[in-house]
Amino acid sequence: MVLVGLLVLSLFYVSLAGVQPKESAQQAIPHPAGEQSPLGTENLSFPWSRLRLPRYIVPLHYRLILHPNLTNLSFTGSVQIQTDVQNNTNWVVLHSKGLQISKAIILDQNFAPLSDQVLPVLHNPSHEQIGIFSPKVLTTGQKYFLYIEFGAELAEGFYGFYRSTYRASTGETRTLASTHFEPTSARMAFPCFDEPSFKANFSVRIWRSPEYISLSNMPIIKTLELSNGMLEDWFATSVKMSTYLVAFVICDFKSVTATTSSGVQVSIYAAPEKWLQTHYALEVAVKMLDFYEEYFNIRFPLPKQDLIAIPDFQSGAMENWGLTTYRETSLLFDPLTSSLSDKLWVTMVIGHELAHQWFGNLVTMEWWNDIWLNEGFARYMEYISVEATYPDLKVEEYLLHTCFAAVGHDSLNSSRPISSLAENPTQIKEMFDTVSYDKGACILHMLRHFLTDEVFQRGIVRYLRKYSYKNAHNQDLWDSLVNTCSEEDFISGKHCYSSSQAAKNAYLFAGEHLDLTAMMNTWTLQKGIPLVTVTRKGPRLMLRQDRFLRTALPSDPLWPTLQKGFLWHIPLTYKTDASSAIHRHLMTTHTDSIHIGEEVNWVKVNMDMTGYYVVHYEEGGWDVMTQLLRENHTAMSYKDRTHLIHNAFQLVTAGHLPINKALDLIGYLQVETHTVPRLQGLGYLEFFYRMIEKRNELDMTHKLGMYILRFFRSVINQQTWSDSGSVSERRLRSEVLALACHLDDPPCLEQARQSFKDWLQSNGTLNLPTDVAVTVYSVGAQDDHGWASLLHTYNISISAAQKQKILFALTCSRDTNKLQRLLQLGLEGKMIRSQDLSSLILMVAKNPRGHHLAWNFVKKNWDSLVQKFQLGSFCIRNIIIGTTGQFSSPDELRDVQLFFQSIKEQTSQLRATQVALDNMEKNIRWIHRNLETLRNWLNEQMV
Repeated sequence: MVLVGLLVLSLFYVSLAGVQPKESAQQAIPHPAGEQSPLGTENLSFPWSRLRLPRYIVPLHYRLILHPNLTNLSFTGSVQIQTDVQNNTNWVVLHSKGLQISKAIILDQNFAPLSDQVLPVLHNPSHEQIGIFSPKVLTTGQKYFLYIEFGAELAEGFYGFYRSTYRASTGETRTLASTHFEPTSARMAFPCFDEPSFKANFSVRIWRSPEYISLSNMPIIKTLELSNGMLEDWFATSVKMSTYLVAFVICDFKSVTATTSSGVQVSIYAAPEKWLQTHYALEVAVKMLDFYEEYFNIRFPLPKQDLIAIPDFQSGAMENWGLTTYRETSLLFDPLTSSLSDKLWVTMVIGHELAHQWFGNLVTMEWWNDIWLNEGFARYMEYISVEATYPDLKVEEYLLHTCFAAVGHDSLNSSRPISSLAENPTQIKEMFDTVSYDKGACILHMLRHFLTDEVFQRGIVRYLRKYSYKNAHNQDLWDSLVNTCSEEDFISGKHCYSSSQAAKNAYLFAGEHLDLTAMMNTWTLQKGIPLVTVTRKGPRLMLRQDRFLRTALPSDPLWPTLQKGFLWHIPLTYKTDASSAIHRHLMTTHTDSIHIGEEVNWVKVNMDMTGYYVVHYEEGGWDVMTQLLRENHTAMSYKDRTHLIHNAFQLVTAGHLPINKALDLIGYLQVETHTVPRLQGLGYLEFFYRMIEKRNELDMTHKLGMYILRFFRSVINQQTWSDSGSVSERRLRSEVLALACHLDDPPCLEQARQSFKDWLQSNGTLNLPTDVAVTVYSVGAQDDHGWASLLHTYNISISAAQKQKILFALTCSRDTNKLQRLLQLGLEGKMIRSQDLSSLILMVAKNPRGHHLAWNFVKKNWDSLVQKFQLGSFCIRNIIIGTTGQFSSPDELRDVQLFFQSIKEQTSQLRATQVALDNMEKNIRWIHRNLETLRNWLNEQMV
């Protein structure tokens, strides 16, 4: 690899000596060839064998200079790292991946080189580490400066310092360079101590051509004009932070700017043609920062916060401190083409990333095994922040679904504890999953409701204050919530009680002695979710807890092994018809009982699903619930009704409840008026329909489709093809009409076809109602002309929201050649960007005609997919689990097993493959247990 124009920075002009260069000075002064004689490396072996770096050298301050070349797509740079040596050593070991190191020098505190010779640099590519040998011992207690010059190509893909492109309105392709370092890719941009606990300050300088701007975590303090016509931006020194939060972007974007009430400058950046789509994000970001400063009672510590929409971006967004980066669909809002759900998504993603500025950036987990401390909190704060700042969006209606997603994953044997071992980069990437995000948020929700809002908020403020600019563990959070700490902390007056209180580590709640650490360890250090079985015995409620599994039955030989050792401390809540009070009880044993009184007719356990557990009502308990819903469903909240529906169908899958009982339970939905329980019941019927239609069960598919249309006929007929109504009404309209048209409902198809025809004839001047646009596009895509017109519109649209809707519609085609073409376009990555390939594959897999097509595509192109997205990434995980998620036959399972066996070297590193196999085994069991019962039930209903 030839690196053009290597940026070699003279020791005497650059900030190695702490002296700023004269503004007119030429800075690139190469050392003449042969000036220094290198030390030999033949007698040296790499000094470190572990994946994690030694702790005997700690970085304090990085001075980083970068010169990205957007013409030849490479970059060169230098880094000077001030270090503190804590044990005598001859070696500095740090991270580097894919970088060409051209020079390494170690200097003492007076900036004198320790050696006249070029220092040997040894590489350990498997651990992504380099070792730099110093002939002179680095002494304990001394500070040294490590200076390294390096270069590389701008990366392809989505990690490290990578290139991205966008098409200008002139048709010209423009290039930008951006970063994404989390979790382990800062080492692809500059040599560094790339672990979260090695926090340091960063001073960044970037060379650029005058037609570009550069952004980093901090504001620019000055710009120098270099003699070669380049400009050099100097950024203010950052606060102390982890390497994965460092960020820089070089682009030609435009921005909008506003200021928060405390004076933080907020800017939204996007490609010039999309500048008009930035205004909503600016409003949200300002509101959110104001809210978080008040909620956490800690000022945002930086003078500015930039949010930028990157055209090529694998994840949804990234929380780099002061420069958060986003996929365009996560930041840009176009009033003409973005739907209400798009608006909610943008609002929640911004809420998530700005929550990270405190949870994750200010206080960071010690190691990636506790990434949930970042992601679980940010996911939960989405709900708290959006509810406070945009109450009209009704975000509380979505929290249940976050917990339902967690239950779905956690009830497979392949789940993992929230806090899990993760050492290599692949394992670390896999930690960014449903368990960290969704289960993390749900156990925090449970804890908040059990401790009360006030105690919870006070505790997390204490946690953030105590560990600001530091790293923390699970235990630190529990101690902060119960106000315990060490004797030393107590003496210094840091928000603490006495040392005897610290030793107890207890919190008194509702008359019960709560050991918070013991309680929360049962939720974070063991995998799975409890099933609480409730049986009524006269005045008492008998309780039993087991591990809830959807992949095994109590009759299975492995059942005792799968249950062994599992016990949770469950903060139970319940309500009865005898009073409006919410009762609380902490269940810490396998069996328990509660006195509720003889006069009680019904009891609902887990109020509003504030607790993370499944409830089974044994011995006629479900019949009582079914009757209550039919006779007086408003006796319970909409969340409780939704929770009952969810639990019933989960218990069907787990083999604890016959499917006809669950179907009878949702019979009341014909009188339900709330969107959330309606959609929950409809969602299960749709899931069954989509699974059965992929099995070529034509008669049963037809009958189930007819039943759904008949059952929800009045709801379907109430819908208007507009964007009118409340948030809940608009959400219901989107979901119901999409399903009705998928089920070939004649009135739905007729309206959608007419709307599509009108849209086509308008030549883009007509804007479809955003809530139904995807349904109209999907129906329009069924003929050749409509499909081709949509593909053309997809290609020229500058709205990421519209492109996303059209792409889904294109995958609804019943023509397998068209589906194949889409997959090929996604693989090429030009018209359909590589960032959208994983979701494209899942969309095709959702189509019964594309079901096996998508899986065969994954098998055929596996190596290319791993190269694009990296093993362990959420894209690879979604592809594996998503394409196989509705396989339900032993033949399909065998095919997947054989493929996983053929790539076992990679799959042995992946938890996702076991999740996929568990899912398929669950589906096969579901079909075996429930298909005939469902068939008979349907026949009875259709009489």
